[in-house]
Amino acid sequence: MTAGQEAEPIAPQSPRSPGQRFHTVMEAVTRRLPFGLSRVVAPSFLGFALINGSTFALDLLLLTLFRSALHWPVPVAFTVAYLIAFTASFLLNRALNFRSHAPVGPQAGLYAVAVALNYLLFILGLGSGLAALGTQYHLSRLIAGMCEAVYMYSAMRWVIFRDTGARAD
Repeated sequence: MTAGQEAEPIAPQSPRSPGQRFHTVMEAVTRRLPFGLSRVVAPSFLGFALINGSTFALDLLLLTLFRSALHWPVPVAFTVAYLIAFTASFLLNRALNFRSHAPVGPQAGLYAVAVALNYLLFILGLGSGLAALGTQYHLSRLIAGMCEAVYMYSAMRWVIFRDTGARAD
């Protein structure tokens, strides 16, 4: 710069969104996974696992409260805990993991269909079925949870939040 010239102002950087920060952390973690897993585990899968692991813990906590403390029937306790946890999952995955900016209405509709199928197949079908066969209700919920995790990640990644495919991984 010569005398008399003004320095160009430096444009302020826009603050990174919570979703961008979350994805950056998921990318950093997946890059460090051992045994070649970094080549096969997408950051969005890791984010899904973290978010849904947390909301699943919320589900189990609520299930225990509703069933053991309030003595609600198993199907009612499963249902109310499930609805609360899956609402939290949708909101967190939409904002942080898949960072979707598509209209929420159609996504919520697709999510409701996916959750209804998941509920019928895995929660009431498998979870309640195993409990009715004598499996302890926490264990039956854990088994159903493993099945629903695969199903729900697939539904979110390739159907509900498909508009974010380029940003998700």
